[in-house]
Order: sequence, then structure tokens, then C-alpha cells
Amino acid sequence: MKTRKLWFGFIAVMTISFSVLIYYGREIYKQAPPIPSEVVTTDGTVLFSGQDVKDGQNIWQSIGGQEVGTVWGHGSYVAPDWSADWLHRESVYILDYLADTSYHKAYADVTAEQKAMLKIRLQHELRTNTYDAATGKIVISPLRARAIKAVGEHYTSLFMADPKLEKLRDAYAIPPNTIKDQGRMNQMNAFFFWISWTCVTDRPGSEISYTNNWPSEELVDNKPTSSLILWTGFSVIMLIAGIGLMGWYYASRKEEGLLESEIPNKDPLLGGIFTPSMKATLKYFWVVTALILVQILMGVITAHYGVEGQAFYGLPLSGILPYSISRTWHIQLAIFWIATSWLATGLYLAPAVSGKEPRFQALGVNFLFIALLVIVVGSLIGQWFGVMQRLGLVTNFWFGHQGYEYVDLGRFWQLFLFVGLVIWLVLMARGLMPALRAKSENKSLLTMFLISTIAIAAFYGAGLMWGRQTNLAVAEYWRWWVVHLWVEGFFEVFATVAIAFLFVRLGLVRISTATAGVLISTIVFLSGGILGTFHHLYFTGTPTAVLALGATFSALEVVPLVLMGFEGYGNYKISQSRNWIAGYKWPIYFFLSVAFWNLVGAGIFGFLINPPIALYYMQGLNTTPVHGHTALFGVYGMLGIGLMLFVLKSMEPEKVWNEKWVKFAFWAINIGLALMVLISVLPVGLAQTWVSVRTGMWYARSAEFMQDPTIAFLRWLRVIGDTVFAAGTLALAWFIFGLKGGWSVEKNK
Repeated sequence: MKTRKLWFGFIAVMTISFSVLIYYGREIYKQAPPIPSEVVTTDGTVLFSGQDVKDGQNIWQSIGGQEVGTVWGHGSYVAPDWSADWLHRESVYILDYLADTSYHKAYADVTAEQKAMLKIRLQHELRTNTYDAATGKIVISPLRARAIKAVGEHYTSLFMADPKLEKLRDAYAIPPNTIKDQGRMNQMNAFFFWISWTCVTDRPGSEISYTNNWPSEELVDNKPTSSLILWTGFSVIMLIAGIGLMGWYYASRKEEGLLESEIPNKDPLLGGIFTPSMKATLKYFWVVTALILVQILMGVITAHYGVEGQAFYGLPLSGILPYSISRTWHIQLAIFWIATSWLATGLYLAPAVSGKEPRFQALGVNFLFIALLVIVVGSLIGQWFGVMQRLGLVTNFWFGHQGYEYVDLGRFWQLFLFVGLVIWLVLMARGLMPALRAKSENKSLLTMFLISTIAIAAFYGAGLMWGRQTNLAVAEYWRWWVVHLWVEGFFEVFATVAIAFLFVRLGLVRISTATAGVLISTIVFLSGGILGTFHHLYFTGTPTAVLALGATFSALEVVPLVLMGFEGYGNYKISQSRNWIAGYKWPIYFFLSVAFWNLVGAGIFGFLINPPIALYYMQGLNTTPVHGHTALFGVYGMLGIGLMLFVLKSMEPEKVWNEKWVKFAFWAINIGLALMVLISVLPVGLAQTWVSVRTGMWYARSAEFMQDPTIAFLRWLRVIGDTVFAAGTLALAWFIFGLKGGWSVEKNK
């Protein structure tokens, strides 16, 4: 297949998609919910300043931010969504006050007609936008000021050490004295008020709140907008159309696989090049294996906090390892080990592809290894000091905990990691350059490899685009550049190219077929993937156009995933084609599981929550970690393990593996992941969705609902899947270390 048209298609997709993404990013800056200069009452009393709101945001970030409950639906799932919780508590206070003064009864005791009238008064009180752009002030009634004071006192008791709320703190896995200073607590309350204000206040000239009427709350008439419903329907139409076109493409494409006679009769890697820098990547994979074990341990502790609050099987851990830290490390370590596996694979492949070892390449690989170790250890320690309130707000931003899920590490460590990725890019470019200069048919594939390498280094830089006190709506825009485009986007492209090179190097795929396949896959994936970033931003203070674009293009993200069976079947056929290929059986099987979890985790479970109307009720519920676990570990984790095993095998292709432990690891990890989701996390998420639709987001995340005996039982069931999964990772580690120790290699073979 000619690649010229495919390159034009790739350039067009990148140019158009990023132009639209950046244009609407500019609109997000312009239309972000305003942070007031002051919040004052009609009689002139100042409640708090805009600086209090900004400092309160930093204090929230310092205790873990999105790792302690959620804001606008983004974050962790044991504590409440603070925007929904504050809004409901403020509404109930005002309704009770109005009912008492009007009818001398509690709101719950008045008639249906009286409730309706009181709700209209409440909605007028809360939905009316009293922000004055000229003065920068938000003016509220004395009644609302009393409601703010009452809710703030509740939060003060919760986050500090009121013994009356000990049981509630356990339900939320929030240690006593999480906030140690009353001044800090007051500022965090100011921030919580502001995020709640954005959820209920109508945009100027509109009857829709800054967050597109999220969360659902019938007391204040927060309900799905007409745009939300319209674009949900359109997203389904786009999905069906996309699947139809992709099916037509697959049906019309001629098979371009190798003939049986073209497959090599022996392993082409036997006697191949094995340079010092390639050897130096081995220690990366040892560290990857160790990080997997620590990450799984943090996951077990984090999941257990959800049912026991402050302890781990009776052991009081929260004093030294609070939930916000265990969850931060669980997610951060996942990103670290997956990225390290992929980066090491790239460093291994570069000289293998070019057939040459640049001068001092091994030194560079070793230096990068030390730098990555410092980043991992340093950032984790800094996060602990931040959450334990040992750092000032500025110091915490630079060296502690930024409070943004997936990019929690302090700004200094972000910069350090960015520099590390640039060093990796230089090492990759040096390794690939001899092959790029040579005239060969694999030049297009090498070019795509280099482009994906540049993108990995460059797009992490998006995480440096927000400052310490950037408006949360703007920070969320850039955060999803990192999470969606860096992790889910260009790492996927890089992995596609890397796997293509591995199969080409083994003589199992023609270079022309691999090149065309990589370009087509990249075009299809990025067509939906780049603008699909917006589906994370439906309810984060963004304009309606973001909702329309996100709904349309996130549906297209699913299209290439529904046909992953073709890729899986192709990998399976490859594993059966020659006896020597059996040595690569388990790396290929992990690639096969990637295809399965791409379909199920990223495809089915992704589309379960992606349509706007679904996400309106599901954002911030346990349906999100269903997608998160099956996509992050199921796809990117399995891919990282597969790449690691492939490299380890190609380092010593003449050795025969003892497959007992890797076989157990493969099945236990996959079965454990499925059990974790299907018998625990998914049922809890669906139950939450039911009550979110019927009652409201606040109730779906409340201690009252989450501590219900049935829900508690479903959460305890997770132990089954977690145990099987953990056993699989232990077996994998035992196998990998056994390649060096000797017990994972067959003797006399």
C-alpha cells in the first residue's frame, strides 16, 4: 500500500484536531467560572476574598486534592463529591429555614405544594448570578451567608478533630486533623463554596449553570440540559456510523499477511546485535517489576480503606499512610512503571533497529536510569510531606502534592521528569538516526517511531501549563492533555510502532504491511482521540461547544476498539505459526489480552460512561474506576508487561523459559482483574447510578448509601478479585527475577 496518502491523512488529522483543541482551549480560558474579588452580603459584610478561594484551592490540593473525594466529579470515590455535597447541604439549610419562618415546620413536614413554593424561592436564591464583573464581587443574602457558615462548621468538624464526626470520618477514610489550622480550614471552605457556586449559578444570559447543570440536584432544578440529550443521541449515531465504516474497511482490505513459506524457520534474533546500551536496559525492567509489586500493595490498602476507613484489617495505618497517600502512590506508581517499561523498550529497540551503537549511548541510558529513580523516590516522599501538612503552600506546589489525579507530583518533580523525557528523546534520536539516514523501505515506520517519541517528550510539557493558583477549569483542561493525550494518546501510538518493529524484526510481518498498518491505526485513533479529550471536560466550567465536540469525537474513539478481535486473532495466529515462536508465546499472549481489554475496558466500559447523559449521572461514581482499571492496567499495563517480556526474551533468545510461573501470572492477572470489576466495582457503580438518577449525585456518594449493608458486602467482594490479581503479580515478579536467578529457565535446553 502506498504511504504518501496516509501521511497526508496523518498530517491533516493532527493539524485540524489540534487547531480545534487549542481554539476551544482559548474559549475555556475566556469563559471559565470567575473567581470573585470578594463574596459579600447585601449589608456589606465580607465573608471571604478571592485570595481566600485561591489559597483554599491550594490547601485542598495539599491534603491530596482529587485523592480525597471529588470536585466536579473528578477524583477518588470514598469521600463525597464536595461540590455536590456542599450544594445539597446549603440547599437543605435554606429550605429548612424558609419552612420554619413561613410555616413553623421543618421542610420535610410541609405539604407538597408548600415544598414546591419553597424550592422556587431556593432556586431564585441560588441560581441567580449575582457576580458583578465591574467590581469582581459576588453579592449574597444574609440567609445564604448563614447557610455557608453552617456548612462550613460541618466541614470544619469533619476535617479537623470533632469526636462527634468520628464515624463519618471513618466512612470517608479521612484521618482526624487532616487540616490542623482553623485559618486554613476557613480558606478551604471558601474554595468549596466557590466550586458549589459554579454548579448552581446560571451563566450570564443563560439558564444553565457554569457546569452544564451538573451535579443532578432536584432541589435547585439541576437537571440534564437539552444540549446534553441532543449530543448524546448524536454520539450514538456517530458510533454506529464509525463502526459501519470501519467494518467496511476491514471487509474490503485484502489480506497482506506473510505466506506460510515466508515465515522464518528459526529465530532471527539468534546471533543478532546486542549492544552495551541494550544490556543496560535490563535493570529498568527489574525496577518495573518492583514498582508493580509496590503499586499493587498500595492498591490493596486503598481498596481496604473503602470498607474499614482508617485501618487495614485492624492495623491503624491512616496516621502514617492516609488514604490520600496510598491512592496517590497507587496511581503514580502505575504511571511510573508502565512508562518506564515503554521507555526502556524504546531504548532497547533504537540500536537494534539501526544496527549501530552511538558513542556513550550506554552512559546515557545509565544516567537516565538514575534520574528516573530519583524522580520516583523524591516525588513520593514529597507527596507524603505535603499531605501530612509539613509544607507551606508554595513549597507544597513545588515539592509536595499538587492534588490533581494522575499528575499529583510537585512541579519540581514534573520539571525533572520532563527533562528526563527530553534526555530519553535525545537517546532515542541518536539510536535511530543511522537507520533514518539510510535508504530503506522502513523509513516511514522509523519516521513514525521518531514522531511518537517526540510527542511523548513534548506532550508531558502540557502539565507545566498551569500555575499554583490557576483557575480550576483551566487547570483541568491542561491536566487532560497529559492524562488523555500523553498517556492514552501518543503512548498508544508509540506502543503500536514498537510492536510493529518487534514483529518485523522477528520476520513475522512485512515492513510495508507494518508501515501501512501503523499509519492507518494512528489516523483512526487520533481522529477521535485528540478532540475526544473534551469528553473529560463536560462539567468542569466549560462552554457548551466543548460538550458537543467531546460527545461526537469520544464516540469515534471507540470505533477502532470494537474490531480488536482482528488484531487479537492475528497475534494468536502468529503464535501458532512456527515452533520457535513458542518462545515468544507469553509476550504475544499479553498482547492478545491487550486487544481483549481494549475492546472491553476502553471500548465497552468506556462508552458506558462517555455519552453526555450517561456521564451526567455517572461522573464521580464507581463506574469510572471500572473503565479506569480495565483500560489503564488492562490495556497499558498488559502492554507494558508484554513489551518487557518480549525484550527479556530477545535478550537471550537461545534460552528456553520454564513457563509455570508466567503462565499462572497471565491467567491470574487477567481473571483477577475481571473478578475485581464484575463482582464488585461494576455492581457498586450501577447501584450508585440508579440512586444518582432517582435522588441525586450527593446521595450516590453519601456515607448513608455507601455504608448500606448490601453496598458494603459488594465492596468486600472485591477481596476475591484483588487476591487473585495480587497472586498473579507476585508470580510475574518471581518469574522475572528467576530469569536472572535461574529458576525461570529450563535446564539442559
